[in-house]
Amino acid sequence: MPDLIRIATRQSALALWQAEHVAAALRAAHPGLRTALVPRTTRGDAIQDRPLSTVGGKGLFTKELEQALLEGAADIAVHSMKDVPVELPDGFLLAAALPRANPFDAFVSNHYASVAELPAGARVGTSSLRRRAQLAAQRPDLVITNLRGNVQTRLHKLDAGEYDAILLAVAGLQRLGLAARIAGEIPAGVSLPAIGQGVLGIECLATAAAIQAKVAVLNDADSHTCLRAERAMNRRLRGGCESPVAGFAELDGARLRLRGLVAMPDGSRVLRAEQAGPADDPEALGLAVAEDLLAQGAARILRSLSA
Repeated sequence: MPDLIRIATRQSALALWQAEHVAAALRAAHPGLRTALVPRTTRGDAIQDRPLSTVGGKGLFTKELEQALLEGAADIAVHSMKDVPVELPDGFLLAAALPRANPFDAFVSNHYASVAELPAGARVGTSSLRRRAQLAAQRPDLVITNLRGNVQTRLHKLDAGEYDAILLAVAGLQRLGLAARIAGEIPAGVSLPAIGQGVLGIECLATAAAIQAKVAVLNDADSHTCLRAERAMNRRLRGGCESPVAGFAELDGARLRLRGLVAMPDGSRVLRAEQAGPADDPEALGLAVAEDLLAQGAARILRSLSA
């Protein structure tokens, strides 16, 4: 069994926090185990002047970390699961999904407490087509513009007066000790979360049995079940991490509830579906919700965005 696990990670403050969080959990679970971070810059990090939805392609935040695994420079990669394509490349697997942190979106503003308080014409920043679409559907009177960069960069632009409000993930702000910046959490009924939002995942090579055995102790069964349903839905929709697709699964005993959404980025059309089923077959539930959305015209929306 390995006595050192090298962890590939992106280089942002949030990604490094997430990687160190996993490292600390591994050391606690396996006394004597050593860990080391292997920071890499991903394509998604390098491209800051364009919306990610215009860049296209898969693995914008994962490919370089997977390359580190292939090269033997790292043993595992830590990801925010909302950034992980639903189809992993051949030879890779998701070895663990950690307990889900707060999955909701955060409304961040220095002057307003909620979306409802924003005046007409207020400028709101977000890099997510999913958040943009849901906000535009409710408040078409707002000016919603693209906002890229790490969490600190986005907060700096807000503080500089470039925006009246910005939308971020609650989990990311909490992990960075910035929960005080959250003016309010946006409930799922207003902004359905991204698939996998709040979940940290650990990826490794499918052939790395010893590494998988070490990492398995960190897997949270409930989190993994919800994640499987959400990702199965998105896989059937053929939606990417940068698509205006949302999915949020919740466990209630032996029952699993999944809500899904596909929307036009301008909010002019929003499709919703919701179903519940047995928790022991999350993929079937994900497929059922996807089929409902497809029957409503989701494929036409997603094709129009990739044309």
